Amino acid sequence: MRRADRLFRLVELLRARRHATGQWLAEQLQVSLRTLYRDIHDLTLSGVPIEGEAGVGYRLRYRLDVPPLLFSPEELEALLVGSRMVQAWGDAELARSAGAALAKIHNVLPEALKREAQLARLFVPPIGADLLPWLQPLRLAVREHKIVHIAYVREDQTPSQRRLWPLGLFFWGRAWTLIAWCELREGFRHFRVDRIQHLDTLPARFPDQPGRRLNDFFDELEASHGVSIARD
Repeated sequence: MRRADRLFRLVELLRARRHATGQWLAEQLQVSLRTLYRDIHDLTLSGVPIEGEAGVGYRLRYRLDVPPLLFSPEELEALLVGSRMVQAWGDAELARSAGAALAKIHNVLPEALKREAQLARLFVPPIGADLLPWLQPLRLAVREHKIVHIAYVREDQTPSQRRLWPLGLFFWGRAWTLIAWCELREGFRHFRVDRIQHLDTLPARFPDQPGRRLNDFFDELEASHGVSIARD
């Protein structure tokens, strides 16, 4: 858990109880007491009204509220559907993060909007798990500019070995596609993630090279096919 997430979680735990012992808080956050004391000290310095009492524990001196989030019913449904899509179609780490983000939003919604969220009847069935193992390493490789080597089976069942610069992942209904710069073909190529048989993330990083960036792929796609993709 990142420290920012841990500090947010610590405040949430204190909001939920009248008093909480240091040992209980440390167990909930899966940190040492020393780390917990440091977190409480830093939160106090930043203005969070935490006070401790020997033999009792910690509490907030007054209720600390996050300003309520106001959404229209359509905006709320969009958030719900987006989160459920990630939970159903993303890898395990993304699914956990989507659920945690939705829980944080739910915690600060006004009661009327919480009831609105409960009325939503929008569901996203999961896709097959056969392609999910490659999503997380590919996401990390895209983020960290790591070169990957894949064993791939093309649509005509021809096997192929490729060394790629992974640039982005796109979801097309029921299939994830990797957009990459292919060292073998010296050009942009796309690969169905569910056709990857094996993947190795290499230590080498690829450079941010003009002509081989994701935006260059978008420019090429727009020029050749007239397809415009939102980039922000």
